[in-house]
Amino acid sequence: MGTEGSSVVVPRNFRLLEELERGEKGIGNGTVSYGMDDADDIYMQSWTGTIIGPPNTVHEGRIYQLKLFCGKDYPDNPPSVRFQSRINMTCLNQETGVVEPSLFPMLANWQREYTMEDILTQLKKEMMSPQNRKLAQPPEGNDEARVEQRGLALKCCIF
Repeated sequence: MGTEGSSVVVPRNFRLLEELERGEKGIGNGTVSYGMDDADDIYMQSWTGTIIGPPNTVHEGRIYQLKLFCGKDYPDNPPSVRFQSRINMTCLNQETGVVEPSLFPMLANWQREYTMEDILTQLKKEMMSPQNRKLAQPPEGNDEARVEQRGLALKCCIF
């Protein structure tokens, strides 16, 4: 800890309220969105994100649903992120859909300033990367098995 300036640390709940407001207003061109799962969740932990697959990739026209879980130490530590929709990407655990921090630099090198919007936007960029843009994908509408693993996958991700 040093005296790097007089930056104010925004408390977790205020930060999440800011993110919620931004998510509700819509982001950019509308191909990435997010919001809370349960308006009654006073800890604001469980979120749903959506990414519309980028053009000129195997993901074009597909709609991907994700779950983001912001633990009590968010934003100091990253949320756990898991695709509910089946998708093949090099940064995922293919069985659970969990975005592996060791394979996704934004989570591995997390900074407090990063947001859920940043994560979703970066995942969309990752879909356009050379290693993912032409990667064979599972058939659409094959999300049921992963949805049933929701509780297990979330519990495995909380560190």
